[in-house]
Amino acid sequence: MVWKELIFTLQIFNDPIHGHIEIHPLCVKIIDTPQFQRLRSIKQLGGTYFVYPAASHSRFEHSIGVCHLAGQLVSALRVGQPELNITDDDVLCVQIAGLCHDLGHGPFSHMFDRRFLPSLGNGTKHESLSVKMFDHLVEENKLDTEFSVNFKEDLDRNKKFITELIEGLTKDDTQGWPYKGRDQEKRFLYEIVANKRNGIDVDKWDYFARDCHMLGIKNSFDHTRCMKFARVVEVDGEKQICFRDKEIENLYEMFHTRDMLHRRAYQHSVGNIIEIMISEAMEKANKHILTPGKEGKMLGISETLDDMAAYEKLTDSIVDRIICSTDDNLKESRDILKKVKERKLYKCVGHIRKEIDKTTLKEEYCLKLKKIGSGLHENDIVIDVVNLNYGMKDKNPIDFVRFYTKENPNVAIEVKKDEVSDLLPEKFAEQRIRFFCKRDDKKSLKEAEQALTDWCNEKNCTAVIGSQIIATTPVKKNQAGGTSTN
Repeated sequence: MVWKELIFTLQIFNDPIHGHIEIHPLCVKIIDTPQFQRLRSIKQLGGTYFVYPAASHSRFEHSIGVCHLAGQLVSALRVGQPELNITDDDVLCVQIAGLCHDLGHGPFSHMFDRRFLPSLGNGTKHESLSVKMFDHLVEENKLDTEFSVNFKEDLDRNKKFITELIEGLTKDDTQGWPYKGRDQEKRFLYEIVANKRNGIDVDKWDYFARDCHMLGIKNSFDHTRCMKFARVVEVDGEKQICFRDKEIENLYEMFHTRDMLHRRAYQHSVGNIIEIMISEAMEKANKHILTPGKEGKMLGISETLDDMAAYEKLTDSIVDRIICSTDDNLKESRDILKKVKERKLYKCVGHIRKEIDKTTLKEEYCLKLKKIGSGLHENDIVIDVVNLNYGMKDKNPIDFVRFYTKENPNVAIEVKKDEVSDLLPEKFAEQRIRFFCKRDDKKSLKEAEQALTDWCNEKNCTAVIGSQIIATTPVKKNQAGGTSTN
């Protein structure tokens, strides 16, 4: 069954971001499964919802939006460049990957794999869980028949391609092409849903637009225009998605939007400490909140990662499961979550903006507490390290993008930052370190602030403590009567 024959059976979804969108029947079959419907109960922005009251959207609608944009981009490349030989199967695989790329998210989205799991020494990422959940979804709902009807080529190869698209290109291909879903000739298809080369992909395009809309923040990046100027060009012997040279400022705006959203929303200090508190409650409840797995075995929260029949039952509702429990083993967890509900949050003592060694940070701070005779202990202190960047640590992601000109659409060029504007960032990453105190009495908070001031004096850095900027660099008057710093 070819794509053109399916056009009259496409289902229409009314999306607040993209308008009326058409979804392929096989994608609808996937949407109508318990494993996909689970995403309705996982907030897209986790703890940020506790700060922005309208940010209640879920991974469910985001995933449908990514499916739509993935289909739009791959179809635009197909129409604009027939020589790429993009097939019906290619288009459908890319759409399904966009739809299923977030199947593996746990409770409160990134809080689960960036805070809760690391607190247990577990480095599992949601992408690998998405692959496991996709395989589980197909098996549990017996969708192989549906896949066989809708795909013209080898079914197993297409399913493998979908899982590779979800994870993105993560292997070293310098010793040969290690992927089985598609030949290296179609490497550019791996850059649509999860672009590990430079971070420009439809996943970001949807959540930038959707999150800005729900947060009430203006979005100045235009993904629809960017899509119209996308083109596959050969670069150093391999084909990759490039953009028209005049789109470079729009792409800088895309990464600026990402940075702005992290500063104003995703890394908001209140949202972050709420996620830390929820994660702490889940860590204490890890062995006591049990969920039945495939063989009926009752599994702890982290144990469900190896059993998708159990993992699919984990959603944001885990907070209510803990709060409503009468198990004495969950008392500490209940108490923490009760504080979240009543907005009795851990207090932010202050923050600094400096690159330092994180491994000894808490130990050094606690030594300062001990030196001033504080009654605070290590367990009373939370230190949260926040990394802000354009998506590639300290690198400029545009350095990994190639462009083409109107005159030479098949020749890829590199555009340096200083060729674009003198007003672009000089640095592309910074670190903020926030200090929180679990006790809220005035004496404890004053001691915590004093220890932070002493620590900053020793490290010769500036801290924001309360509403005051504590400068550790001495200030002196210059000859003109103004002030300067040494």
